[in-house]
Amino acid sequence: MQYHLDTIPVWEAMEWNRECPLCGLRRRTEQEEVERALGPGLMEPDVRIQSNLRGFCATHHQQMFACQNRLGHALLMDTHTQERLQVLEKCAQSLHKPTGKNLLRKEASPAVSLADALTALGEGCVICDSIETHMARYRHTFLHLWKTNADFQKAWDASHGVCLPHTADLLKTAHRCLSRKDQSAFAAQALSHLTEQLAQDKKDIDWFTRKFDYRNESEPWGNSKTALERAVNRLRGWCLGDEPWPKNTRNHT
Repeated sequence: MQYHLDTIPVWEAMEWNRECPLCGLRRRTEQEEVERALGPGLMEPDVRIQSNLRGFCATHHQQMFACQNRLGHALLMDTHTQERLQVLEKCAQSLHKPTGKNLLRKEASPAVSLADALTALGEGCVICDSIETHMARYRHTFLHLWKTNADFQKAWDASHGVCLPHTADLLKTAHRCLSRKDQSAFAAQALSHLTEQLAQDKKDIDWFTRKFDYRNESEPWGNSKTALERAVNRLRGWCLGDEPWPKNTRNHT
């Protein structure tokens, strides 16, 4: 049962005691998917078909490049670039022969239509797609545990909650898998967590700025040294500071 399989990483994420367990799960999944993209599977036909069609976003190109597997990265780009050249050739044919099979929108001007087609070519990422598939499972499992497991509810009550973006994601998932009554109960708890933690972030970041006043030089920092990172990560999802998961844990994706 998929819920059973996914309860292990979701439980682990709660036990990490980070600011947002879903940020930790997402980051771990992302790192695993980047490594997998450059692993032995990159030569498998079905994998290459997807990477050729979808490509990779700029962020994940940067992360793959940082892995220093230039050959694997180049092999992916070799066939992906070839696929894109074929599409560009079809776009050129559509510009000159606006009849038959046309990749460009007939109702738009040639420049706007081509711009839209090129924009579409620059979008898509197989790693982003895979991450979202995993995260969708984890969100459902998270809410399943919240609804059915008393120990998980206690862990949730004692946690920092989740960041603003993941609160929104959980609420959207709750709409599909929880009763109206349970939706209201979870929404109230999630909002309470978020408000309480962000208020503490605000207090700490205010003190952080005041510490630069010479009159407060001898005062203790308290928890303010990481206030900037916590506030940004709380509002936008993890992007600053220490990794949101301990790297010595097992992989489950």
